[in-house]
Amino acid sequence: MTKKTLVLGASTNPGRYAHIAINRLKGANIPTVAIGLRKGEVAGVNIETEKLPFTDIHTVTLYLGAPRQEEYYDYILSLEPKRVIFNPGTENPEFYRLLQKNQVEVEVACTLILLSTKQY
Repeated sequence: MTKKTLVLGASTNPGRYAHIAINRLKGANIPTVAIGLRKGEVAGVNIETEKLPFTDIHTVTLYLGAPRQEEYYDYILSLEPKRVIFNPGTENPEFYRLLQKNQVEVEVACTLILLSTKQY
């Protein structure tokens, strides 16, 4: 099963974990889409700046701090993902509860570690 992933908080800055995650997801042959503050491209993935109606999203991996997540609650739920990964620094108990109420798996983990340990 493919785990098409949305990287939310994507960046073209090679020093950012979201950038590294896009590269690793692509390296693992996981279909990847991305949304960030600025348009750009990483590993052949276009970074969009708008909340596009992506389809078949299995996982949303967050690289946005809790205060910036609220504007994305409804959008993420509209994508009907199977899970949302809260990377270090993105923890948000309020959003956990909302996701769980909507039968979305909450995973507080590091996407890079999950990929490197084959647990993604």
